[in-house]
Amino acid sequence: MNKQETYEYLKNSNIDYEVVEHEKVFTIDEVDELNIPGKEKIAKNLFLRDDKKLNYYLVTLPAHKKVDLKSLRKEIGRRRLSFAQNKDVENILNVTAGSVTPIAVINDVENKVISVFDEELKNKVIGIHPMENSATVFISFEDLIKSIKDYQNRIIICKIK
Repeated sequence: MNKQETYEYLKNSNIDYEVVEHEKVFTIDEVDELNIPGKEKIAKNLFLRDDKKLNYYLVTLPAHKKVDLKSLRKEIGRRRLSFAQNKDVENILNVTAGSVTPIAVINDVENKVISVFDEELKNKVIGIHPMENSATVFISFEDLIKSIKDYQNRIIICKIK
């Protein structure tokens, strides 16, 4: 699914969203440099794996938060976590490393990925990439969760420290 197909999917699913096109960004620091409305709502995403490479975790949290992987592992009751390789991002989520987005789990045909969200995002509008890092889609957290559930992906909502 590419950016245009993401927009069509959201529209066909009757999900309200707003799009802001911008130059490509690869880090949350680059997002900070952009002069776009609503940038304080943009979430950051981390693609992690366990030490056996059996499970993958797409972690979404407010941009200002840091993640302690040891605390996260305990919070979600999993094995030791580390960052997944870029080839895993491309093979499993079908996006490039700079375009990781929680909605990319719909490309995970083997359901290897567990979506992990910081509870701070609940009841908010958040900004995510639409499969490409040249735009940001603002969508309600609840609609995002519904989209992920529609594809039978597993979800954990927890307090990320």
